[in-house]
Amino acid sequence: MLKLITALSRAQRGYIFLAIDLALIPAALLFTFAVQALPQPALESLRQSLAILPYLLLIAAGLSKGLGLPNIQLKAYERHAIGLTALYVLGLTLTLAGLTWVAGPRLLPGTYVIFGIVYFLVVVATRMVLLQVVTAIYRRAQPRRRVLIYGAGTTGTQLAQALSAHDSIDPIAFVDDNVSLQGMLLAGLPVHPPSRIARLVRDRQINRVLLAMPSLSQPKQAQIARRLQKMGLEVQVLPSFAQLIGEEALIDKLTPLAPQSFLGRKAADTDLGGASGSYTDRVVLVSGAGGSIGSELCRQIVNCRPTRLVLYELSEFALYTVHQELEQITEGMEVELVPVLGSVTDPRQVRKVLADFGVQVVLHAAAYKHVPLVEANPLPGLANNVFGTRTLAREAAAVGVERFILISSDKAVRPTNVMGASKRLAELVVQDLATRHSGTIFTMVRFGNVLGSSGSVVPLFQEQVSRGGPVTVTDPRVKRYFMTIREAVQLVLKAGAIAEGGEVFVLDMGKLVPILHLARQVIESAGYSVRDAANPEGDIEIEIIGLRPGEKLEEELTLSPDLIGTRYQKIFCAREDRLSEIEVAGVLRGLRQALAAGDEAAARAVICRWVEGYAPDNAGVLRS
Repeated sequence: MLKLITALSRAQRGYIFLAIDLALIPAALLFTFAVQALPQPALESLRQSLAILPYLLLIAAGLSKGLGLPNIQLKAYERHAIGLTALYVLGLTLTLAGLTWVAGPRLLPGTYVIFGIVYFLVVVATRMVLLQVVTAIYRRAQPRRRVLIYGAGTTGTQLAQALSAHDSIDPIAFVDDNVSLQGMLLAGLPVHPPSRIARLVRDRQINRVLLAMPSLSQPKQAQIARRLQKMGLEVQVLPSFAQLIGEEALIDKLTPLAPQSFLGRKAADTDLGGASGSYTDRVVLVSGAGGSIGSELCRQIVNCRPTRLVLYELSEFALYTVHQELEQITEGMEVELVPVLGSVTDPRQVRKVLADFGVQVVLHAAAYKHVPLVEANPLPGLANNVFGTRTLAREAAAVGVERFILISSDKAVRPTNVMGASKRLAELVVQDLATRHSGTIFTMVRFGNVLGSSGSVVPLFQEQVSRGGPVTVTDPRVKRYFMTIREAVQLVLKAGAIAEGGEVFVLDMGKLVPILHLARQVIESAGYSVRDAANPEGDIEIEIIGLRPGEKLEEELTLSPDLIGTRYQKIFCAREDRLSEIEVAGVLRGLRQALAAGDEAAARAVICRWVEGYAPDNAGVLRS
């Protein structure tokens, strides 16, 4: 039935409405004659009127088309449409009076009044019944999403009214802090206090909350959203009315806060379970704590309740931001936050921080990770990613840190860029230290792109869409692995907990995602269409700009196909060759000499010799 309805064109639907309205005319006449005290039966009166009925139907069709009644959508049949219907019925009643005056049969004056009232009520009721039937068909055929509206003010009530006729969304209730509104019915929905959210979610199977409080400050909205997300709810925020005034539908203005919808698979979102014990009551240091991965590591480690969390960060602004956020999260918790502004390449500062704060677990996320920028600045990239890792890892071993976990990248596998090569060299350094320091467990976790991280492709695409395009894709054949920040960090912490020393852990990233497909998803999720040869009237164009220096068409996760399963389903251990202590020393000596001389060619020569699969032919300067 749904396929039949959706297959109808607008003109075909208009003809159906017109046919229904015309068919109701003889029915209304019959009912009118039946309720009148006439000398003959109602059917006999209708038979006597058959001579004028064709003319009445013809004029009715003209009136209806002229007023545009058949073109009014069922869901738009409201006050204005009912007024047009009343005008149409009045014209039809006068026409009936004129036809019976000229051609007969003569009727009592009250008959015309009754006919007009009956026909008006029947037409309006028919539209209402059709709306309910069609809505029920759509709702039965499509999955429904049950939502809670946070905010029962003007914005919330108008949102509820807009959603009431939506094909796939069911508004269940309001939540509002205003005590005077609690217990009331607004737009047909009850208003509850925020304290009842958990119960409503459980009892009414709600899976999404819509924040409809645009006048509330952004920090307060973020606090509410964070609280709701901790309950496992998906949160969306409604913009202000100034943003809503436009041609787009109200529903299309909802802005998702999380990028999971672009993942193409179900995110692995389970709690840490027994793995949290490796961080509970420990002193944990996170390097690069202000970055996308580092800040999420801090958030999840805080939930493990360490005694102290050291935030090690080079960027003052990033450190300030993450520290402010974590202070709110840890309020009331016995977790000491220690913000440290510094570089992992400074051995004296690293040694002092590790010793003074009694660090027991290090999660090393600090790195230069943007491929084109490191390609254009290879020496700073190698200094930070390779020697920064060596400095932090060596000093960790010297002070007796229990665990050292390196956050690596799929770009380290047979890299075609300096950033990937630097991460591979960092892995080799950590593997070498693992063989020589039994007191510290050294390990590394390798995974692919993270959705929503700074500089990642989804925020870039969204920014380009907000500017009206074009959305730039380097090559239509490019594919990448993707994870959400949350699931990547969960798996990193689990892998670090089960490490015994020297492992290269690889995360199950699912299937490779075509970047061209991802670009289309981002455009369409914003309510726009892609402009291409098949749709020249589309909104936003996808522009192919060519591969950037050092970029591969497809990334790999391992150097060897041999993977060993672990106790966790999405974590594997890779069997890979490592360099000897003498070879690692030779690598570091060659890089140190290249850095001291400022010789990029010499640095690339070291990479070519020791990093498997590195192809400098694709290296070059950053394109403008």
